[in-house]
Amino acid sequence: MVSSCSHSLRFVGEHKHREVTIYRDNWGVPHIYGKTDADVAFGLAYAHAEDDLENIVFSLLAGRGKLGEYFGKDLAPNDYLVQLFGLWDNLKNNYNKLDSETIKLCNAYAEGFNHYLLKHQPKDIPKEVYPVKGEDLVAGFMHKTPFFYGLNKVLSQVMVDKYPQETKMYSYFPEVYGESMGSNVFAVSPSRSKNGHTLFMSNTHQPWNGPTAWYEVHLHSEEGWNTVGGLFPGSPIILVGHNENLGWSHTVNNPDLIDVYELELSGDDLLKYKVDDEWLDLEEIPISFKVKLIGPIKLNITQTGYRSIFGPVFESESGKKYAIRFQGMDDVRVVEQWYKMNKASNFNEWKDAMSITAIPSFNTGYADKDGNIFYVYNAKFPTRSPGYNWRGLLPGNTKETLWGNNISFSELPQVMNPASGFIQNCNSSPFETTDGNDNPEESHFPEWLGIETIMTNRALRSLELFGDDKHISYDEMMKYKYDLKYSEKSNIVKIIKRTDEIITNDPLLFSAIHILQKWNLETNIQNPHTAFVIFSLFKFIEDNPSQINLNELEDHLLLNAKKFNKWYGGLEVPWGEVNRLIRGNINLPLNGGPDINHAIYGSPQKNGILKGVAGDCFIIYAEWDKNGRVSSQSIHQFGSTQNMDSKHYNDQAILFSQKKMKPVLFELYEIKEKAEQIYKP
Repeated sequence: MVSSCSHSLRFVGEHKHREVTIYRDNWGVPHIYGKTDADVAFGLAYAHAEDDLENIVFSLLAGRGKLGEYFGKDLAPNDYLVQLFGLWDNLKNNYNKLDSETIKLCNAYAEGFNHYLLKHQPKDIPKEVYPVKGEDLVAGFMHKTPFFYGLNKVLSQVMVDKYPQETKMYSYFPEVYGESMGSNVFAVSPSRSKNGHTLFMSNTHQPWNGPTAWYEVHLHSEEGWNTVGGLFPGSPIILVGHNENLGWSHTVNNPDLIDVYELELSGDDLLKYKVDDEWLDLEEIPISFKVKLIGPIKLNITQTGYRSIFGPVFESESGKKYAIRFQGMDDVRVVEQWYKMNKASNFNEWKDAMSITAIPSFNTGYADKDGNIFYVYNAKFPTRSPGYNWRGLLPGNTKETLWGNNISFSELPQVMNPASGFIQNCNSSPFETTDGNDNPEESHFPEWLGIETIMTNRALRSLELFGDDKHISYDEMMKYKYDLKYSEKSNIVKIIKRTDEIITNDPLLFSAIHILQKWNLETNIQNPHTAFVIFSLFKFIEDNPSQINLNELEDHLLLNAKKFNKWYGGLEVPWGEVNRLIRGNINLPLNGGPDINHAIYGSPQKNGILKGVAGDCFIIYAEWDKNGRVSSQSIHQFGSTQNMDSKHYNDQAILFSQKKMKPVLFELYEIKEKAEQIYKP
């Protein structure tokens, strides 16, 4: 955390009386009970600040464009871009589009956070954080959501000439060993489940630490809000979870929601650009921010940015100017949409909330007490003119490429109550959501939408497992969620088959190839071959196997074989000795691996250990019986708090490493029976 001088907080705006009680159960999970939704949001902010103050503050500073000022030059590009994109201008111009209840909710959360700060006077918090306002929460969502559909990658490409080392806003996703992170969602209807219940599994794969790490909470008000699930630091609502009537979850998708335009510049005046035979002036944007150097010393940076009618402008070293346009840059209703999803009591209400399409991306799976299951490839697709290559660089000299309207929610790929009785999505093609004829037809959707057709290993395995089981029990649901195998159709198998083409007399390379070829595709902790396979092949996992350079593959196999001989004295080592969960005084073996249903993504350490940093994290399973009663279980990879002095810092880790879950307490009498703390903030 950023250090600052000790200071006493004094600002106007002490909170009004709030009727809210926090119950912390035997796992330290907070259950926030309030009279109104606003009371609950107040209590949520207070409880979350107790458990993860640092990441809430980081999220606030990111949305305000203050990361470089408090964390140094590496994060300064974030602050430049927040101003260039006009995040706060868009927020001020559109804030009145939020409904009054959402504004009350955000303001109450801000009050609760301010109350915590006033009460505890934390010394390591920059004084400029105070006071937090409701607008800060909305800004945080406007800041985060574009990263989930790839804004940081596009910015890297656009800015690479000018900013070779600092090419993007703060990345919310850590570097991991393996392919890109993802998520899973599964739903089974009563017609397919063994007991006639509705089964639902929310299984997101997020970083295990930081501003997009999950926090488990239960929110209950007398105004009809009764939702349990996960949220990020600085969120006043639950993002994935369930209420008594229904549940939903998300997986990251990759729709084409970003366009880059090359501007046609005037030879005489490089601040003019041509659009439809008219010369327009680039809008000059004064940008000013501070960058922390050493200790309290900060450098004032003043620059001029530019915007066009297409969006903010970036200049390459060659002098070309590019404009970037992306979805969600001016939509303030993300919190409002999730709030309405939280409070929906049936499918129609929930679908109405989804139809707002303020949340610009995410595959979304759904299930409810009435036996409905549903999937939608959610994306805020702009309506685009035909005749252009929308997947490439676009001409910025015509308004034909300037989009404004969006396609409707009903036009998105979706599956409602398929005859197969199940849906799944694992960051995969919406056109293979289930078995049978109920999948969306790929030919019905234009290519310029950019809908991915990739099938991850997790999707392949899920279709194989669910598709072969006509009566899915609870035990089978858990078995499939924690599946530890790669499909015979997966990329990793195709890469292994390419090693047949390698001819060598090198005994070490021969041994390495032999390890790969005798591997049984399993990732349990006892498997002696998985570690070498993961280290050796995941460099290539997202490549086309048929186009992999065999010489490069040989070199990488030899390099890893030498490393394994140094680390472990050979190429065979139990996977659990390599794949580890490390948290405080706990160091545990982990099953699973990259792109496995039980997904674990590790960061390589100098001693050959893969320290888990992402993947399976907060998992929640819900089941509605024939009478519509809900019961659920959950697990967090660590525990309910970032406080290292608390037993709940890592008390769930052992269960997590054993692929087990804990009960979710949903009724007040259960919560009171298990409560370790009951208090008012």
